[in-house]
Amino acid sequence: MNKATIADLSPTDLHDRRVLVRVDFNVPMAEGRVTDDSRIRAALPTIRRLHDAGAITVLVSHLGRPKGVDDALRLAPIATHLAGLLGYPVRALNESVGPKVETAVDEAKPGDVLLLENIRFHPEEEKNDPEFALQLAGLADLFVNDAFGTAHRAHASTAGVAQYLPAYAGLLMAAEVDALGRALSAPERPVVAIIGGAKISSKITVLEHLLPKVDALIVGGAMALTLQAATGAQVGRSLVEPNYYDAAKRLAGQAQLAGKALLVPGDYFCAGDIKAPAPTCLAVLSGNPPEAPDGVPVVAGVPADQMALDIGPAALAQIRQLLSTARTIVWNGPMGVFENPAFAEGTRAVAQMCAEAADRGAVTIVGGGDSVAAVEQMGLADRFTLVSTGGGATLEFLEGKTLPGVAVLRERS
Repeated sequence: MNKATIADLSPTDLHDRRVLVRVDFNVPMAEGRVTDDSRIRAALPTIRRLHDAGAITVLVSHLGRPKGVDDALRLAPIATHLAGLLGYPVRALNESVGPKVETAVDEAKPGDVLLLENIRFHPEEEKNDPEFALQLAGLADLFVNDAFGTAHRAHASTAGVAQYLPAYAGLLMAAEVDALGRALSAPERPVVAIIGGAKISSKITVLEHLLPKVDALIVGGAMALTLQAATGAQVGRSLVEPNYYDAAKRLAGQAQLAGKALLVPGDYFCAGDIKAPAPTCLAVLSGNPPEAPDGVPVVAGVPADQMALDIGPAALAQIRQLLSTARTIVWNGPMGVFENPAFAEGTRAVAQMCAEAADRGAVTIVGGGDSVAAVEQMGLADRFTLVSTGGGATLEFLEGKTLPGVAVLRERS
């Protein structure tokens, strides 16, 4: 990564300096308590480095999608949780800007950590309003962006403030950009990308951008059904996008011309409802019929009244073969309806295969809500090279787009 980071700054550079840090504390909450603190824990190295250097750390984050002030989305519970992880106090402010915030920052001592109120209580944040960005910038001497998950948004707290302050990457931001960048520009080969999810329309540009960079591209989730349907496969009531049949055919043609492996699962567990407690059949759309679990009939094509909801055993065997020799693996998106345990096995199996590849020394990167959730739930996160905090940001990076929250950072001299 060619951006300057806080690792480039000495403790002397940071001592008694006010540092505005954009973090991504948009975490799941229930009854006023944090239920998944993985994003908070990911930001700890940056916060600790600033604290230990004697900086005055002013954290800024959003939570949810409030329309104005919403008491259910205040950040005080997150400050309490963060303090427990750090082992020292975090002062939660009940405003984001204004005289009271300015006084609190002015009175802070070296090593203090403050958390501003939910920045999206202000509509000016998402509008990247220059005056609002200037107010935020007035609280600090330096800006640090450690929120890769919001780096694809040109908001006041992710990009606007960098117009008024020296801007650096935090340790988390640097690690994510560096790992993703190396995986795409200078990877160990073979490189395998696994892209899943519901709609191919949201990821076709990712697939097209990745294809020339990888040795094998695996497509999973409902988006794979559009690729199957484009070739005339019987997909029943499965989620498909007919408007993207031509794009699907084009992708397959590009893979063939380039000599790249494009794996589209040929067998799927099916049911009539995404909430079904168990699959009713194993549908074969292409390839040889696999051996199905006891009591699950094997049928040709998805029945007209059913949907394909998870990839089957033959597809998993093919994926395992590709991953067995991979030296770099990038995974984004589930293989099936992961929120229903009856159709989560494909996603969970891929998570396990990636972890095993990591154990063999492969670079393994996972991003995206459900795929990250599978890794976290299975206790595999520590075995991955990078568990990305970015959802949309990871996708846009994989598409080759410039992320506003990264572009505004200082270049490393």
